[in-house]
Amino acid sequence: MSTERTTPLAGRTAIVTGGSRGIGRAIVRRLATDGAAVVFSYGSDDTAARETVAEVTAAGGVVWAERAELTDLNQIEQLFLAADKHFGSRLDILVNNAGTFVRTPIGSTTEADFDRQMAVNARAPFFAIQHAADRLADGGRIVNLSTVTTRWPRLQEAVYAASKAALEQFTWIATRELGGRGITVNVVSPGPTDSGENGMLRSATTDEIRAEVAKQTPLGALGRTTDIANTVAFLVGPDGGWITGQNIRVDGGLVW
Repeated sequence: MSTERTTPLAGRTAIVTGGSRGIGRAIVRRLATDGAAVVFSYGSDDTAARETVAEVTAAGGVVWAERAELTDLNQIEQLFLAADKHFGSRLDILVNNAGTFVRTPIGSTTEADFDRQMAVNARAPFFAIQHAADRLADGGRIVNLSTVTTRWPRLQEAVYAASKAALEQFTWIATRELGGRGITVNVVSPGPTDSGENGMLRSATTDEIRAEVAKQTPLGALGRTTDIANTVAFLVGPDGGWITGQNIRVDGGLVW
């Protein structure tokens, strides 16, 4: 049996936002393993970004890290300009993965918490799509990371769910605006996914809550970051070209 690595994304270029940790890191690893040259953004953790670059490079991948505060539209533009330098102005894939989450009741949500979630989860990917649209080659791919919370309402998650619901609506419109060039635009909505010790799920829940949620899935488990990355890789790969305008829930059957 051949052990040669397949590279279905060889010659392709990709930008992944929020790629230094958790789901984003898994996506960066998978796209690079599949042969894509990847630029990923990160917010402030230089150590995590360096570790991601080192890991991907050691495995034979091509990757660059660019620090960008996604609440700042100028820094989003700079991210794409940096990618232009690495890629020679060719872009094939955009993955809007970066997100932020503050779990608070409506009655005690601050203006700052509201504004930051909307800025990172909705405004930033909107303008990333805008910048990408000018650069994407015909047949390019956009994948936006949402959440099952838009269909599975949870206490204290109103703003988070609303910000991701806005991202889903951007997806449907972008599908129609860019489809004439063969560009696909899809949503991947993770269910509860264990992204590590410092990940979003563990920071917002207890061991007991995570165990209870796992029991609610038909598969009886939480998701893994690789589960999400595998789905993204399918959508941006050669077998995903006839799928657009879809919301694929990667949640072990939690929501239907």
